Amino acid sequence: MVLDLVVIGTAITLGPLHNSAFILLLSSRRGVRKGLAFLLSWLANLITVIAVVVLLTGGQPPAHHSAPSTAAIAAKLAIGLGLVLYGAHRRRRPPRPHGPPRWAARIDNASWITAAGLAWLLQPWGLVGAGAATALQANLSTAADWLALTGYCLLATLSLIVMEMYAVWAPAVAEARLNALRDWLSRHQEQLIVTLSLLAGLWLTAVSIYELVT
Repeated sequence: MVLDLVVIGTAITLGPLHNSAFILLLSSRRGVRKGLAFLLSWLANLITVIAVVVLLTGGQPPAHHSAPSTAAIAAKLAIGLGLVLYGAHRRRRPPRPHGPPRWAARIDNASWITAAGLAWLLQPWGLVGAGAATALQANLSTAADWLALTGYCLLATLSLIVMEMYAVWAPAVAEARLNALRDWLSRHQEQLIVTLSLLAGLWLTAVSIYELVT
């Protein structure tokens, strides 16, 4: 479970779409406040999903090869295959120019509520679902699994935490460097999406097949 959560959390935190949007928020008027709203909403979404899973299981993993366990593995397998197919599709299609999103022009006037809602919209729900299916195996009677779930939520939010802290402690330097990072993300967006989708998808597919046959 721990290794799966590390892979999923890393794929989530490296996603180019939400990171680019977050940098736009930080660069706007009252950007630090909007960024904080986005970050907290992002983290709250992850925690809520994990909390729902824990409530459903009572903090005890279902028995191996039981119906709930098999269903969770099958869901993870479906997500993995979906990511592989999505990555392969994005890789084959002709490259498209990526301009700034439509809402970017209105970002200065956006409220913190809008920023929080944007985090919900940009969350990679497929990967979040894979994290939820993996968390079904958590045994909350052990401190190690508590740490694993906490670490997963923080890892999936790590890029946002680092950029928010950078903007708070070194705003002048952070603005220039984060905008340069956003330009780089924009130029390499397709490659990043394809790479993350294929790697995460292949991992989830392989692990799920192994869990189903053993």
